[in-house]
Amino acid sequence: MPIQTYAKLIKKEEIIKDVFKFSVKAEEMVKTAKPGNFIEIRVSNQSEPFLRRPISIFNMNREEGILEFIFQVKGNGTKILSKKQVGDEIDILGPLGNGTFKFEKYNTVAIIGGGIGIFPLYELAKEAKEQGKRVNTYLGFRNKDLVMLEKEFEEVSDKLVITTDDGSYAEKGFAIDFLKKDFEDSSDIENSCIYACGPLPMLKAVQKYALENNINCQISLEEKMGCGLGVCLGCAVKKASSPKDNPEYFHVCKGGPVFNAKDVEI
Repeated sequence: MPIQTYAKLIKKEEIIKDVFKFSVKAEEMVKTAKPGNFIEIRVSNQSEPFLRRPISIFNMNREEGILEFIFQVKGNGTKILSKKQVGDEIDILGPLGNGTFKFEKYNTVAIIGGGIGIFPLYELAKEAKEQGKRVNTYLGFRNKDLVMLEKEFEEVSDKLVITTDDGSYAEKGFAIDFLKKDFEDSSDIENSCIYACGPLPMLKAVQKYALENNINCQISLEEKMGCGLGVCLGCAVKKASSPKDNPEYFHVCKGGPVFNAKDVEI
């Protein structure tokens, strides 16, 4: 059950230009949050911006009651949020989302993310590693200047592959190509699962590869959300099984944001 809290900002860091990591005290929230959940933040006490901003949960320290989230400044709302200072209280609603990452029954967790889509994947990697799973992580970025969180993911991964489209850092190419190679060499596909979040073209490619090769796959979708509670109906995604003449839809905030790749049409 989501709760609303005024969480004190205890640490603020700009990890690359216009991308901020906030650490807040949110003891009750981290008790129940799971990998894949998200939060909705009211960025101002003024009437504008009116809507809360949906942001993925990056990391949780359950012992100390600390929640961390990362966001990129894209518009007025996130610009206002980026101006918050240590000691300020932030109006947060969460944890939200009924679809979360399920990894308990798999031996190998293959995580693939691109750009700012990597943020919700860290808590998954961390918890899977803590439970003795093998964690293989593949992170793709456009260029060297956009590479982030390498050290953090390295600490929770058995294998980490960083790629850049232009070859300016680490491996040149796309993260999915390295994931495919490892699956082609794997002898334990039945006990493995792919977990993906990132740009839509990447998600489509991952989904296509997983379905064509009968590989377990879960994808976290990012859609524009108004309420985060399934009331405004603005974050619809088509059900894969629905008839073309009478389509049915999930709502990402309520049915997701994490879905089985077989269940959605993206």
